[in-house]
Amino acid sequence: MRFWTIIALILVLSAVGLTYEIAAGRVLAPFFGTSLLTWTTVIATVLAGFSLGSALGGLIAERERPAALSAIRKALLATAALMALSPVILGLVYTLGARGTAGMVISVLVAFFPASVLVTLPSPFLAKLAVEARPGREGSSLGVVLAAGSVGAIAGAVLSGFVTLPLIGSAATFTLCGAVALACLPVLRAADRGARHEAPGINAIVATVLLVGASLLPGPICRYESGLSCIDVAQQGSATYLVSDGTAQAAERPGEGPEDGLVLSYTQWLWQRMDRDLGPAPSVLFIGGGGYSLPTRLLDDRPAARALAVEIDPLVTEVVRRHLPEAGAMIERTGVMLGDEADPGDGRLKIRHADGRVVINETDRRFDAAVMDAFSSGSVPAHLATLETYARLREIVDGPVYVNLLDYPDGRLARGIHAILAELYPHVRAVQSPLWQTGRANIVLVASDAPIAPLEAMPEDYAAVQISQARAFTDDRGWSGHR
Repeated sequence: MRFWTIIALILVLSAVGLTYEIAAGRVLAPFFGTSLLTWTTVIATVLAGFSLGSALGGLIAERERPAALSAIRKALLATAALMALSPVILGLVYTLGARGTAGMVISVLVAFFPASVLVTLPSPFLAKLAVEARPGREGSSLGVVLAAGSVGAIAGAVLSGFVTLPLIGSAATFTLCGAVALACLPVLRAADRGARHEAPGINAIVATVLLVGASLLPGPICRYESGLSCIDVAQQGSATYLVSDGTAQAAERPGEGPEDGLVLSYTQWLWQRMDRDLGPAPSVLFIGGGGYSLPTRLLDDRPAARALAVEIDPLVTEVVRRHLPEAGAMIERTGVMLGDEADPGDGRLKIRHADGRVVINETDRRFDAAVMDAFSSGSVPAHLATLETYARLREIVDGPVYVNLLDYPDGRLARGIHAILAELYPHVRAVQSPLWQTGRANIVLVASDAPIAPLEAMPEDYAAVQISQARAFTDDRGWSGHR
């Protein structure tokens, strides 16, 4: 092979490896959520596979060229099949009972480690060919090989994050990785003169058929997918639920108006609290659009109220418009997407598709209250759970701040957020919902400069709770997520 053909192969395989790694982290979210520990496990596992693959590939590179090429072609065929089947393998391991931290680690090892090893096997042999292709220029050849690996990794990260995951989803991204690995086979076969005695392309054809068939069996991992969310729409009785990464984010019942359409109990408590605390024309900041149920209720109940809802993923807003009639109608009637030139309706509901922390840091508006209800999978994003976030929020919000969390009773997240609020506000109250099957519950807090009057009634089985003292989360030492 020519030198630049070898370099192109190294670049492409590096891109495949990094695309696969990021897709692995994304596809894990519906099963185990997204947290510092899940991403750490994925990155460590895939990098361990890359390391072992490089070591084994070095041994293969020392063989005679026909034998080495034959081994590498077989490795790429196996890589293609395993990459395409990764979501199926992950789902199977989860179905067999993998849960918790140990189950997450086992699932990652079984689903993603083998392909990570195999995709790196060709690299040492290709590096050897590149060095041999330019006698006397071994140093510069090796430098170009290393640069090609880095450039390929960058390309894979950009491709997965900005193109494939948002546009075609994680399952199709895995299939694409496998297809690209297969596309390298003809180039490798051309370098082996002994390959002309083989049935031309038969292995690639069979592998391609099996790959496509296997990858199409499970279908997409969720109904709607972007680079940020994996959303399903589920029907439970008369209620329609939006489920993102396995966690119910919103719900509506058909035929019921906003006055009694708050299905999720924590939204009922939040509304009772807001209805008690806020005046007739409040301006409220919502960090986390979710199903837009609370903004819908607020604007319907108080015609002079205004709301800014910050939702990082435009897909969430689009799914709400399609499947939640009350919230969808409110968006159509009064909503303005900030940045759009058009201003439909009266614009009482402003929607900004951006990260909540960015909006909190940059906005020059002032609000009468704020609702912190942003989630990544089943937990609060770490950068929204810090003292610095709430200190800035206090600068722009004149009234109470309401916070919804999912945590174990008196769990670390609840303690850390409570410590933040207690440091910034003189009055803090917390209530807890009944426990879920997972052992966690909605823990909802309100913090205010003014005394907080108790509610006359709360949703069924909700009760006031005391949160233990703890260290407040900061940007430097923050929340790492549930595991």
